[in-house]
Amino acid sequence: MTESMEPPLLFDLRGKSVYVAGHGGMAGAAIMRRLESEGCEILTADRAELDLTDQTQTEDWLQRKRPAAIFLAAGRVGGIHANATFPADFLADNLAIALNVMRAAVAAEVEKLLYLGSSCIFPRNARQPMDDDLLLTGPLEPTNEWYAIAKIAGIKLVQAYRRQFGSDFISVTPTNLYGRGDNYHPENSHVPAALIRRFHDAKIRGAARVSVWGTGTPRREFLAADDLGDACVFVMKHYSGEHILNIGTGEEVSIKKFSQLVADVVGYRGEITFDTSRPDGTPRKLLDVSRLATLGWVSTTPLGEGLKAAYADFLKSARCLRER
Repeated sequence: MTESMEPPLLFDLRGKSVYVAGHGGMAGAAIMRRLESEGCEILTADRAELDLTDQTQTEDWLQRKRPAAIFLAAGRVGGIHANATFPADFLADNLAIALNVMRAAVAAEVEKLLYLGSSCIFPRNARQPMDDDLLLTGPLEPTNEWYAIAKIAGIKLVQAYRRQFGSDFISVTPTNLYGRGDNYHPENSHVPAALIRRFHDAKIRGAARVSVWGTGTPRREFLAADDLGDACVFVMKHYSGEHILNIGTGEEVSIKKFSQLVADVVGYRGEITFDTSRPDGTPRKLLDVSRLATLGWVSTTPLGEGLKAAYADFLKSARCLRER
């Protein structure tokens, strides 16, 4: 996107200190990479230095550092298996992080905060594409409701702090992410990372077939992590309001077709089967990205190219682990 196409600058990052909470995760790391060209001072803190689920630690750290802006990308994340296994952790940790950071940000007089929500906040059978008028209009998807409830609470905290204190807090809802820095854990990862690892392992072993959870019929939207980083910085600079801004591609693909795309990128030539005894999750999750497009931002990474880059990152990560 050229500078002349951008909307008015509402918040200039140049020369300011910017805290990226969750810098070690896929989303946070992508925001960090994008911020490198903004001329700002980037602040980070690893878990050993700062536990964001601890209110006192969070308040003390923000009082000392006094960042001008915060990208709140920290949280406990994982796929269907992780959500089902650790429901209390997903709900409690994500609630605590959102509340602690926002409350401390107000006390530290942070000028602007961007909170990252999740597309799982919308009802399981919501009309497609989804926008924020659908929030709290129906039951959530049971396989990730604990995480979803925490994210909904975070979004409502953003709106509440805007109304009560006039805080320039905003929220975005990213669609399903993939790309550099993803978590390739065999049980706790999301669909793109899980499939990349599964097909790669099958190729190395020479396995005749790979089984994928569910029926393959659910449809999903996938966004490259670096596109998310670019969108978050764009929104921080050019938007202020209560509306949630959806970040996605506006395009969806079935899990069956997506599985084949990943297999092709990895170079796996065996059979792909579907384990219908496993849960599908939400039937469709397509975001309405028209509000962000009208503002001036659209994604630029085609799915095929993004998956090739993601697989290259996986291979690099695997090599690093072997060399330790």
